[in-house]
Amino acid sequence: MTITITAFEHSPDGGKGLARDMRVRWALEETGQPYKVRLVANQAMKQPAHLAQHPFGQIPTYEEGNLVLFESGAIVLHIVERHAGLLPHHANARARAIAWLFAALNTVEPPILELSTVTLLERDQPWYAERLPMVEARVRDRLDLLSSRLGDAEWLDGPFSAGDLMMVSVLLRSRSSGILDEYPNLAAYVARGEARQAYRRAFAAQLAINARA
Repeated sequence: MTITITAFEHSPDGGKGLARDMRVRWALEETGQPYKVRLVANQAMKQPAHLAQHPFGQIPTYEEGNLVLFESGAIVLHIVERHAGLLPHHANARARAIAWLFAALNTVEPPILELSTVTLLERDQPWYAERLPMVEARVRDRLDLLSSRLGDAEWLDGPFSAGDLMMVSVLLRSRSSGILDEYPNLAAYVARGEARQAYRRAFAAQLAINARA
């Protein structure tokens, strides 16, 4: 059965690889799974047809036969559990890779998203100048610990895994703030992820949509 995912018809990031369908595309490319993309216009995301697939009116969604999934983390986990390539064979190593996937989403991403919200949507608010340093400090708190844990290793726990895929995807969101560059080992880690052929294929596919827009 053909896999179909949804993506923005007009991505807010202009094809920079930050939209969450990028994570799903990358996982599908890493595991060698063909897929189709159905583009969703902004006004259609809150309509009943899309809400039946994603109850919060967002992207991406994943369809395969009678299975419909939403939330990028859940979709990536489903892909890597069904198809070889992004989870180790040994049970303990597999569990650790999944733990890193959740750490990326639950521990590292929230302060990075908060920073994006502040810088994009709150610049005109009277509290912006006072709030920004506090939010940046929360991002640095997370990256301090992540940088220490990664050290000079190539990936987080042995070979490249679903945990690395998700962590790189999350860290990319911190690049525009300049904070990522304060951590040379994390910046190099992200660059290694971007250099993977599967990432490049996924990025090119997402960029092509925005180029046509």
